[in-house]
Amino acid sequence: MRQTRGPAAAGPHGAPTALGGWADALGTAVAGLLTMVLTAALGLWAAGAAGLPDGAFPSVVAAAVVAAAGGSLSATGNAGIIAEAHAAVDAVPLSVTLAGALVTALVFLRPLRHRAVAPAGELLGRIARTAVCWLVLLLLLALAAHHSFTVSVGNELADRLGALLGSTPTVGFRADVPATLGYGLLWLLAVLALAFLVSRKAPLTPRLLRFQDSVRPPAAAMLLTLLVYTALGLVVGVVELIVRGDPARTLAVILLGLPNLAWMALGIGVGGAWTGHVDTALGLPLPHALEQVLRGRGEHTLDLGSLGAQDGRVWLLVAVAAVVLLGAAFTAAVHAPARTPAWRHALEMAAALALTLLVVGLVTRIDARYGLSLIGVGDLGGDLGGAVTLTPQLGRLVAAGAVWGLVTGFAGSLAARRVRHPGEVRDARRTPPRSR
Repeated sequence: MRQTRGPAAAGPHGAPTALGGWADALGTAVAGLLTMVLTAALGLWAAGAAGLPDGAFPSVVAAAVVAAAGGSLSATGNAGIIAEAHAAVDAVPLSVTLAGALVTALVFLRPLRHRAVAPAGELLGRIARTAVCWLVLLLLLALAAHHSFTVSVGNELADRLGALLGSTPTVGFRADVPATLGYGLLWLLAVLALAFLVSRKAPLTPRLLRFQDSVRPPAAAMLLTLLVYTALGLVVGVVELIVRGDPARTLAVILLGLPNLAWMALGIGVGGAWTGHVDTALGLPLPHALEQVLRGRGEHTLDLGSLGAQDGRVWLLVAVAAVVLLGAAFTAAVHAPARTPAWRHALEMAAALALTLLVVGLVTRIDARYGLSLIGVGDLGGDLGGAVTLTPQLGRLVAAGAVWGLVTGFAGSLAARRVRHPGEVRDARRTPPRSR
C-alpha cells in the first residue's frame, strides 16, 4: 500500500504545507553540507591536516567545503616591514563536491519521486526555501573558514631577527563571504537543475514535459559516464591502497580529488589536453606519470602523447573511453523515443559530451602558489616557494567531445534498434493472429 505524507507535512495534491516545506528544505541543506563536511574532514585527516598548529583543522575543513560548494577563498600574507608572504589557491576538491551534490539532489527529489507533473509555483517554492536554508548554513561555514600560519624561514637566527623587527612571515586564508554566498547559490541551483534534467523520477511542469524525451536521455548518459569514471578511479585507488605503501596519501586523494583525476582521464582519453607545471616543494599527491610530465620550469602539455612517453599503459584510456561512451550512448538511445533517427542521437550525444568536457575542464583547473620574498626579491629557501598550475585547453576538449559524441551516438543508436524502448508498442502486424 502506498504511503502518504501526513497532514502536517503535505497539503492537497501532495503540495507541502509551510511547516513541511521548510522541514524538507532544511533537511536537504543539512544533508548536503554535512556530507561535504564529513568527506572533507576525512580527506584532510588522511592528508595530515589534523596535525596543523593552533587548532587550524576545523577552519581548513570549512575552507575545503566552501571551495567545494563554489565559494571563494582569498589568501592572506603578512611579513612585516621587510618581507612579504604571498599565496593563492584556486582548486576544487571534486570528491567533496560530488558527494554533496549527489546527496543534496537525492534528498531534495525524495518527496517528489511519485509524481510526474508538479506546478511551477510549488517547485519554485521548494527551491527557494532550500536556497535560504543552504545560504544560512553556508554563511556559518564561510565565517569559520579563516586562519593564519606562522612560517619559518628555516634559520633560527633569522626567525628571531624577524620576530624582533616585526617581520615574522605569516600566510593564511579566509573566505570571501559575499562571493561565497553568490557562487554557493549558483552551485545549489545548478545541482537542482541537473537533478531535474537527468532524473526520470523528477516531476516537471506541464510546459517542460515535451522536452524530457529529447533532453533527459543524453543528460543522464553524461552523468552515468562521469559516475562510471569515478567508480573506475575508486577501484584503481583501492588497489593502490592495498598493494602499495603510503595508504594515507592514497586515501586523501580518494576523498578529496578522485573526480579531478578520473574526469581528466576521460578528457585525455578522448584526445583532450591540459597545460601546466608542478614544483616539488608543494608535495601534492599526484600520479607519478602526471607529476613527471608537469615537473620543472615552464608550461608542459598533458595529453596522451606526453603521458604515454612516461607510462605506456596510459594508451588504455582510449579503449576505456570507447567502451564507456558507447555504453552511455546505447543507454541514451534505449531511453529515447522509439524510431528516433540515428543522426539525431549522434547530434545529441555530440552536444552533450562537448558540454560535459567543457565543464570538466573548468572544474579541474588548478592554480596553487606559495612563496616568501625579502624586500621583493626572490624566494627564501627551497621549501618556501612552489606552485602547481593546471589549465585546460578548452577548445581541444570541446572539439574532441563533439567528435566522440557523434561517433558513439550513431553507433549506440544502431545497437539500440533491436532493444525494446520504454513505452514502445510493437507493431501488431508482426504478431500472427490467434486462431479461433
